[in-house]
Amino acid sequence: MSDDMDIIARVPRNATTELLIKTGEFWKVEVVDVRWYSDGKPTRKGVRINMEELPTLIKALEKINNKNEANKDDTN
Repeated sequence: MSDDMDIIARVPRNATTELLIKTGEFWKVEVVDVRWYSDGKPTRKGVRINMEELPTLIKALEKINNKNEANKDDTN
């Protein structure tokens, strides 16, 4: 992964671990990279997808989130 990726969001887990969501170009293809970092270094835990695949991923994550929200409503 190149260093010229733009950081879109950081999701801290604890003092040394965070999830970074980045966009940029990898092998001349626009990508989104979602990866765990430990002590500022990338781990092997993550995923890189082409921008054209992003809408499918978003739909899947929204489906999970909607189901989770519905389950929260049922328990309240």
